[in-house]
Amino acid sequence: MRESHMGMRPGGRTSESTPESHIDRNRAEARDVIHTIGIDIGSGAVKTALFRSDGDRHDWLAKRCERIRRRDPMQLAQEGFDGVLADAGLSGGDIEYTATTGEGENVRFATGHFYSMTTHARGGVYLHPGAKAIVDIGALNGRAIYVDERGKVLSYKMTSQCASGSGQFLENIARYLGVAVEEIGSLSKTSQNPEKCSSICAVLAETDVINMVSRGIATPDILKGIHLSMASRIVKLLKVTGIKDGTALITGGLALDDGLLAAIQEEMVNEKVNVTAVSHPDSIYAGAIGAALWGAFRHGKLRELEARAAA
Repeated sequence: MRESHMGMRPGGRTSESTPESHIDRNRAEARDVIHTIGIDIGSGAVKTALFRSDGDRHDWLAKRCERIRRRDPMQLAQEGFDGVLADAGLSGGDIEYTATTGEGENVRFATGHFYSMTTHARGGVYLHPGAKAIVDIGALNGRAIYVDERGKVLSYKMTSQCASGSGQFLENIARYLGVAVEEIGSLSKTSQNPEKCSSICAVLAETDVINMVSRGIATPDILKGIHLSMASRIVKLLKVTGIKDGTALITGGLALDDGLLAAIQEEMVNEKVNVTAVSHPDSIYAGAIGAALWGAFRHGKLRELEARAAA
């Protein structure tokens, strides 16, 4: 399978043919090329991705990401849809399939909806071909997904929503400590003596942090301890899925937290798990990417059925 993040189409053919055959071939190629949009509505952000697909070639044309911050997710979905169309120079009529995932079941203009586990799996493999697992760490929970080379889900394991292993929990702690979210990773990596949270429950874990502050524990040590606690749960999820080796791509809102990524890799070593955790600059778009690609697949299948019925 050949996939590209660029917007260029393959070069032309060199075989000789008549002008009429060129016209017929161009019409056939135009029918094969489709545009799809994937919209991933999460608890913290709405992500949108626009793709052009031609058979097994998928070109990523545009992307948008908007933090929800008490705004209407449905309105943000519409704005993301309009935004990627404008960025790609297309109109709504050029889109053959609009797929939603996450909390996007109620997007009125969507063609179809896909379960977020399947979209993160497919989007993760697009971003990192060869990944054997996708670890999605969102605002409310985390999950480890064991996949094959096509992005098919083989097994998975999720945390509960109350677990202290989510993006919202980490944001709450950062707010209490007076640390900007973008500073969490760099501060964590300077820790000399990390202090782990003992509680799985987010509420009790926050109490642990308050006690640490009262004891004079340094902010980097608190953050690194939280990262290690989160990483420990994530690695345990991975082990349950059955993955033995290879690469796990981190997706979701915490994918670019380099302190968490370092803690996950540290826990992999401690737990003797022969898996390398990696991230990607566009990891947050994995769900939207997967939705767009699954939309292209479903559209193709529906078109095949229509062709058979008309034959």
